Amino acid sequence: MLMPKRVKYRRVHRGRMTGKALRGNKVTYGEFGLQATEPAWITSNQIEAARIAMTRYCKRFGKVWIKIFPDKPITARPAETRMGKGKGNVEYWVAVVKPGRVMFELGGVDEATAREAMRLAANKLPVKCKFVKKEEGEQ
Repeated sequence: MLMPKRVKYRRVHRGRMTGKALRGNKVTYGEFGLQATEPAWITSNQIEAARIAMTRYCKRFGKVWIKIFPDKPITARPAETRMGKGKGNVEYWVAVVKPGRVMFELGGVDEATAREAMRLAANKLPVKCKFVKKEEGEQ
């Protein structure tokens, strides 16, 4: 699973997911991308499941780029624990995704294969996604 090697603070606030993605909203590496259309937290397990779904469908052809990284720790208290006694321990890591963010990119395959691979990956994610292509004139 993806997670940071080290972080400045062990526990962080929840934060807010308002607005659109200003960075990472264009296809840069591959020819095709999977773009989020709503805000969400995407866990490291979900990212890994989507990556496996794409690579399995492409059968070693093409290249997959993961453009999101889970760098936000999410804490949880044990079940049936009384209130107080501080913040819980880190349970898992999430990537904060805003609408417009390109989460995965795919290159080296034809459009039909890419579209189906991205559809399979989108089924593993908790957000509505759309398939995007690299715009002409972009380097």
